[in-house]
Amino acid sequence: MEFKDYYKILGVDPDADKKTIKNAYRKLARKYHPDVSDHHDAENQFKEVAEAYEVLKDDAKRAEYDEIRQYGGSQQGFRPPPGWEPSGSWSDGGNHFQGDFSDFFSSIFGSGSGSRASDFGRHRTYSQRGQDIETEMPVFLEDTLSEESKTISYSLPHYDEHGHVTEMSKTLKVKIPPGVTDGELIRLKGQGSPGIGDGGSGDLYLRIRLVPHPLFDVEGHNLIITLPIAPWEAALGAKVTLPTLSGKINLTIPANSQSGQRLRVKGKGLPGKQMQGDLYAVLKIVIPKSNDNIKEHWQQLAEQAPFDPRAEWSEAS
Repeated sequence: MEFKDYYKILGVDPDADKKTIKNAYRKLARKYHPDVSDHHDAENQFKEVAEAYEVLKDDAKRAEYDEIRQYGGSQQGFRPPPGWEPSGSWSDGGNHFQGDFSDFFSSIFGSGSGSRASDFGRHRTYSQRGQDIETEMPVFLEDTLSEESKTISYSLPHYDEHGHVTEMSKTLKVKIPPGVTDGELIRLKGQGSPGIGDGGSGDLYLRIRLVPHPLFDVEGHNLIITLPIAPWEAALGAKVTLPTLSGKINLTIPANSQSGQRLRVKGKGLPGKQMQGDLYAVLKIVIPKSNDNIKEHWQQLAEQAPFDPRAEWSEAS
């Protein structure tokens, strides 16, 4: 069924006093009364205004309405909260409601008799599952290799028995699951907002955010590192020290290596759910700053080396 926001129907704030509510009702009732209004939907508008005023003019009815208003509606419509039972007919000075009220009105107030203040907490058990919470969890690449738990803190809303909302803070120790990827959602059951009554707690969802590393880029579960090498290291081959997430290793640069060439170091990437990723070192030939002596050696090499780096262009034309 459709949720009725009686405050919105009358155009007043939820904390409006009785005088404001009464004045708003009189103005709208005059506007939509079928006997005088030329509005195309005057009769239905008048009924909604009358129903809203019937509830908000009375302290007891308004209190009960306010208690369930926090649950509002959704695209699937409004359903009374779990455990809710109609309060029965309300009487006003011995006279029962008169009028054509909506299903929403009947679902709250029923059609029995007797007036009461909101005894929702005293006469029936009300249960509502706690709210699910989502929060981002920053994870360093090194954390994915660690067996230690990571401490996280987050805030969550808590509803007391009167429907008032307070903020709670909570701290947990969480072990990073092997194979997590950036943007992955991890569910921690029952770690969300506490429920009301017998309602269980909601769940906590951790959105994994891998923190950018100064040396490594991430491709799936593989790591990429740019490895600067000198021209003679590329030409003659060399052994260089290469950093990894788990410590430094020695890497052999083959002779005649080219800039942009990728060297694979197996098992030095991020842990995956099925297997460990690899580390790829991408070679980048770095030219040293020149001086007269170095420039002379480059000149000799240029004269002696039978090498044309653009030879493929000639073959293609």
